[in-house]
Amino acid sequence: MLQELFTSKTRIKVLLKLFLNPDVACYLRQLASEFNLSPNALKGELDHLYEAGYLEREQGGRSIYFRANKNHPCFPEISSMVRKSIGIDRLVDEVMNSLGKVDAVFILDDYARGIDSGLIDVLIVGDIDRGRLDELRRIVEGKLERKVRVFDVTPEEFNDSREVFLGRPHWQVV
Repeated sequence: MLQELFTSKTRIKVLLKLFLNPDVACYLRQLASEFNLSPNALKGELDHLYEAGYLEREQGGRSIYFRANKNHPCFPEISSMVRKSIGIDRLVDEVMNSLGKVDAVFILDDYARGIDSGLIDVLIVGDIDRGRLDELRRIVEGKLERKVRVFDVTPEEFNDSREVFLGRPHWQVV
């Protein structure tokens, strides 16, 4: 989906990384290493997105950190497009509409860091229908063409182990 809108593969990687989790700030060499690109090739793209107002940057020691500009008027739309491109919106809608009482949904680990590793870790907090959850997981995996690993816990289990779950990279979807 994003390939048709944005012709630069580098730009797509930057948008996925920074708009999937807008609280993450990354520096040039970190992104270059992660994307397997030269820093020079990436710098132009980051500068272009910064000058257009889509990214913020700040000096941290000897590094310049970039993050999504949550105050940009197009931030909600870009964030939504990025999430739709990987199918997270469909997963969350399916979960919320058919599993029972869902208190919270978190995306964990790679996707929370903005890395499309092919494995989506999802934490669902609530009293849910586990049989329906497994059925939905298989359907969503087929639609997204990605492996989905689901952790489901009751609100009590979540409260008892909150630090374990939220000590990992995460973003709360619901």
